[in-house]
Amino acid sequence: MPAEGLVGEHDILTEAVDGAVSEVHEDMNGHAEEETLKDPCCDPDNPVVLKFNDVSAAAYMIKSGIQKTPCTRSTISSLTDMDIFFKKEFLQVTGSFKERGARYTLMMLPKEQKSVGVVAASAGNHALALAYHGKDLGIPVSVVMPIIAPLMKVTLCKQYGANVMVKGADIGESKTHAMRLAAEKGYKYVNGYDHPHILAGQGTMGLEVVEQVPDIDAVVIPVGGGGLIAGAAVAIKSLSPTTQVIGVESERCASFTAAMKAGKPVYTPASSTLADGLAVPLVGVNAFATAAPLIDKMVVVSEAFVALAILRLVEIEKAVVEGAGATALAAVLAGLLPELKGKRVVIPLCGGNIDTTILGRCLERGLAADGRLCTFRVTVSDRPGGIAELTKKIASLGVSIKDIYHERAWLRSDIFSVQVKCTVETRDNEHAQQLEQTLRQQYAHVHWGPTHVVSGQSPH
Repeated sequence: MPAEGLVGEHDILTEAVDGAVSEVHEDMNGHAEEETLKDPCCDPDNPVVLKFNDVSAAAYMIKSGIQKTPCTRSTISSLTDMDIFFKKEFLQVTGSFKERGARYTLMMLPKEQKSVGVVAASAGNHALALAYHGKDLGIPVSVVMPIIAPLMKVTLCKQYGANVMVKGADIGESKTHAMRLAAEKGYKYVNGYDHPHILAGQGTMGLEVVEQVPDIDAVVIPVGGGGLIAGAAVAIKSLSPTTQVIGVESERCASFTAAMKAGKPVYTPASSTLADGLAVPLVGVNAFATAAPLIDKMVVVSEAFVALAILRLVEIEKAVVEGAGATALAAVLAGLLPELKGKRVVIPLCGGNIDTTILGRCLERGLAADGRLCTFRVTVSDRPGGIAELTKKIASLGVSIKDIYHERAWLRSDIFSVQVKCTVETRDNEHAQQLEQTLRQQYAHVHWGPTHVVSGQSPH
């Protein structure tokens, strides 16, 4: 049976440290190594269900150390037929909502543990949040980051004073190493999406949303491990029971949707995604026990719409938001929530920590999804003026050529023909369709679109 309310940190600490030490001794004889790696704060057999009082206590504790981010109406509203308000969590010092739970968890540590410190496994935002607030509160922080972690985030964690170890091919291996460190050195292991105090801290965002925007019809929240939607749902449903709480996941790792169907957290394979912060194969047990009864709907969105959402936010909102943070808007743009037309909707923009190189790729994919960046192959005459005639036709329509390449050797048609591959920029999808129609009227062999297309929802 789930336990209600937050468990005492002192009790958990004693159990965790004593248990880990005895388990390590047993392992020297080849027994029970797996027991060493259990996290007593996240027990599948006894999950903790968060209460409103827990979130309220967290809000009081962290109010002097966390930004109360704005929640303002967006001009994107006119594109979606919804009254959309963005909760701008990317404006926190380290760029994400993770600061809320990190600070509260650190503040709630027993005095003795504060001097020993904490350890966590994270590829980004959780590590940054712990490192920054650990330095501010004078608590030693160690973070284990996988080798795939962006160099920028590794460097920032070090600048904030954290002891950074880059170990593990993925976050799972990093977590194993972090929990071993906790057992060996007495650190407190802090799960970034399932520790009860993390959930309570994240829930403070929900309190602010209800205070900042009256008469909310729905809050659409990105879901990875489930920590944010669990805490926020408790706050929102307690203060505004009629407000819908809707979760959004990436199609590349729909682990919370799978858990809802199974009635418990189940392992879901994750693949590479623009919303890398949501790629959690197994949702938190405390998060699931708390959020599942409160969530009104779960939807899954494709990569194309995540890229499009990032593009829309840059162009219209003037906000740089990472893929995970833009996923809720992606669901709206994909038309997955038609029941919210004409309604007042809050969307948290959860984080802005996106590598500049990845941002460039996301914007290009967004332009492609929007029909504004197109590629095609067309066979034209190889006699003088053949390619010139093609480029003149493209220019006459007001289309800009971004890249052009021609091929003769592998073409199997007329020896006096050449295949030209173009990447062009158009105003919108309608403009792109006009170009395609013009080319098909002029040339016999036109292949529109990329040679290889990955399946998924299409924006058009």
